[in-house]
Amino acid sequence: MVLLSVLTPVLALILCLVLGFVLVKSRLTEATPTSTEKSKGAAKGDFRPWVDQDLQDDTEVAAEGEDDWVDSSEVEDLAHVPYSPPRYPEEVMRQRSKDFYTLMNQRRSVRFISSEPVPREVIDNVILTAGTAPSGAHTEPWTFVVVSDQETKSQIRGIVEEEEEVNYRQRMGDKWVHDLAKFRTNWIKEYLDAAPYLILIFKQTHGILPNGKKKTHYYNEISVSISCGILLAALQNVGLVTVTSTPLNCGPQLRLLLKRPANEKLLLLLPVGYPATDATVPDLKRKSLNDIMVHI
Repeated sequence: MVLLSVLTPVLALILCLVLGFVLVKSRLTEATPTSTEKSKGAAKGDFRPWVDQDLQDDTEVAAEGEDDWVDSSEVEDLAHVPYSPPRYPEEVMRQRSKDFYTLMNQRRSVRFISSEPVPREVIDNVILTAGTAPSGAHTEPWTFVVVSDQETKSQIRGIVEEEEEVNYRQRMGDKWVHDLAKFRTNWIKEYLDAAPYLILIFKQTHGILPNGKKKTHYYNEISVSISCGILLAALQNVGLVTVTSTPLNCGPQLRLLLKRPANEKLLLLLPVGYPATDATVPDLKRKSLNDIMVHI
């Protein structure tokens, strides 16, 4: 009895320590996220509101519903033909490279665009030029929607300005808005119904064949981006101006307005025309060759 009376406080102490340990451990377990919760948390933490989810590249979507996709074995062999492009003397090459650089170095993003009409044939040729861009497996995953109808342009402006106001006030954040302040930009886009043409460039995440099967478009976003670069050069070559507009979170609405299929995602919106007589641009300087090139 004496021994038991001595041990009872000790046992009680041990029991309290064990209970305390179990309680603390259970709370730590609740506070520590599981691997699934970590991945969800990381995804939420990595979310960037300025990344338009409508632009996400889903080339790998072929893994879903394989029967809906064209079998590569069905594609016929492609004939190859001789290729002999012009070869210029070195002096001519040097001069042409300088002349083209001089032309392209005059290119600026212009937000003041005249409503003066532009020949439709010029726009057609510019689009044809953009269509010469390389693409993954020559899938040519681009659609250029040219809008000249005034009512449609006004509808596009309404959609873009509504979303852009939310972007400037909420989504973009103070730093981004501050960085844009020197360019005097805001959510008002007068050029969208002033410019004689709007060119909306859609990337096709996959193709749809006449038999209804889907065709994989490899590197579709990169391919369309290259074509956009050629398009900008072609516009500069004919003396027209534009501003590269990426209407954040407007893609689905504009796609529906323009009656484009679900496999097309808006990548870029270009107002196109002559510069307004009172147009101004920021006095910017471009990086030197040493700043942009590494020669090994």
